[in-house]
Amino acid sequence: MPRVVHFEIHADNMERAAKFYTDLFGWEFIKWEGEWEYYLIGTGDDNQPGINGGLMKRISPNDGESVIAYVCTVDVENLDKYLEKGIRLGASVAIPKMTVPGVGWMAYLKDTEGNIFGMMQMDESVK
Repeated sequence: MPRVVHFEIHADNMERAAKFYTDLFGWEFIKWEGEWEYYLIGTGDDNQPGINGGLMKRISPNDGESVIAYVCTVDVENLDKYLEKGIRLGASVAIPKMTVPGVGWMAYLKDTEGNIFGMMQMDESVK
């Protein structure tokens, strides 16, 4: 079955976006030596589940319609802590914390570049 193997974050200000995700999740950004400005994003140990991604300059204006994309969800151990930290770092709430019965807690933030991403705290006891 096809699986997500890479994600990309589009940003108007790449340095600001890299700082936001480094400060929030500890992700590592490494400049790719290609023909265009691009950063590879390391999100964790390659021996654990998850995917790595990329950061690129937004190609067209962020008008709310220019990029149609998948929302990536990040597994966190304490959703409240990461919501608070994300807001402190300049994010805004796109969808507040909610329950996903039998799975856990979920919320969506809008990052400093206007991109929406999800965060999930796994907890099978949530009803």
